[in-house]
Amino acid sequence: VGAACTFGGVVWATMGSESGAEFFAGYLIEQSLSVDNLFVFLLLFEYFKVPLAFQDRVLNWGIYGAIVMRGIMIGLGAAALEQYHGILLVFAAILVYGSGKFFWGLVTNDEDDEVEEDPGENTIVRFARSVFPSTEEYDGDRFFTQVDGIRKATPLFVCMVAVEISDVVFAVDSIPAVFGVTEDPIIVFTSNLFAIMGLRSLYTILSKAATDLKYLEPAVALVLGFIGCKMIAEYFGYVIPTNVALLVVGSLLGTGVGASVYDKQQRLNTNEEKT
Repeated sequence: VGAACTFGGVVWATMGSESGAEFFAGYLIEQSLSVDNLFVFLLLFEYFKVPLAFQDRVLNWGIYGAIVMRGIMIGLGAAALEQYHGILLVFAAILVYGSGKFFWGLVTNDEDDEVEEDPGENTIVRFARSVFPSTEEYDGDRFFTQVDGIRKATPLFVCMVAVEISDVVFAVDSIPAVFGVTEDPIIVFTSNLFAIMGLRSLYTILSKAATDLKYLEPAVALVLGFIGCKMIAEYFGYVIPTNVALLVVGSLLGTGVGASVYDKQQRLNTNEEKT
């Protein structure tokens, strides 16, 4: 986080306040979306029964792969924008749809399938298992082992692949969101890079706090909807200043976190009164 703030300060000082605001807005968006990603990682670790001592290895390799995959996706997105600026409307549609889907689920009381479904039945997990036949037992922290002279993947490797694919799926929302703030591929990539690295360094803290941030997800959904509408407005010539976008994004996320902390404290106070 400190490195991200330092880099953002350098961008602000050398490239101007506009680029600096774009970086910080992109970083905030990516970091907040990473919390949802974290829930999936925790579910996968639980499903594969990954020992705590081996989780760092999965996360490290997963993040290395995520950096490469996101770099490719950002490059393709930037190339598509250069060839056809109307692709912004496609990105906007993805964000508005994701935001609307979340709030529609609240209205209809539909549970989030990704959270409630058995990870063993998840398409990503089944795909990873089908592509990489694996053993049922771990072999230390190895990704591969020998069984009757046949080289097979261990559950640790299959879990790492599932983590990697999950990150790519989440990037379908997060990368268009940052392109909604800036079309500079360098800023898009660096904001992604620092957010991913931040997720790794804060994993222990976030994994314990994530379940308490009950209002962060609605705040993120509002951010996605706002960025999507911003992209549509700007496509038709109504420019929303980056500083305003940064203020809105920061306010929404801050409100979500603040409301979550307040709600938790209220519940603790209520429990203390009952006892």
